Amino acid sequence: MDKEAINRTMARITHEVIERNRGVENVCILGIKRHGVPLAQKLYSNIKKFEGVDLPIGELDITMHRDDFDEVYKKTNAGDSIIPCDINGKTVIIVDDVLYTGRTARAALETVFDFGRPDSVQYVALIDRGHRELPLRPDYVGKNVPTKKTETVFVKLEELDGETAVYISNID
Repeated sequence: MDKEAINRTMARITHEVIERNRGVENVCILGIKRHGVPLAQKLYSNIKKFEGVDLPIGELDITMHRDDFDEVYKKTNAGDSIIPCDINGKTVIIVDDVLYTGRTARAALETVFDFGRPDSVQYVALIDRGHRELPLRPDYVGKNVPTKKTETVFVKLEELDGETAVYISNID
C-alpha cells in the first residue's frame, strides 16, 4: 500500500466507525504505541473533518501486559498511557497497525480495563495478516493480507518513519 491507499483506507474505516456507532457521541480513540498512534490521529482527523466533532484521543502503552517480555524488561521499559478522558461508559476504539497473533490486541484490552470499564471496545487494524493464536478479531479492517509465518508486514508512517507505506518482506 502506498500513502494514498492508506489514506483512502483510513477514510473508509472512519465512515464505518461513524455508521456503526450512529455518530461518534461518547467515543474515545486510543492508538497503540507506536504505529497505532499516528493511525489513531488519522481516524481522529477524519472524524473531525466528516462530522465536525472533537473526540478525546490518547495513547496506549501495552508493555506491562505483553506476554513476550520478562518482568525486568517490563518494569524498565514501560511508558505511560495517555488516557484523555474517563473511559467508563464510553465506546473505546483501539487503533493498531497490524493484527497478527492477537496478543497485542489482548494486551491492549487489558490496558484499557486498567483505566476503567468502557461500555464497549472496538478494534481497528490497518492490516490483518491472519495467524491468530487467540480468539480475537478486529471490528474494522483496512486490508486483509494473507501471509506466511515466514513473512513480516512493515507499516511505515511519515510521522515515525519518514514515509507512509506497507511492505511485506520474507524473513527466510
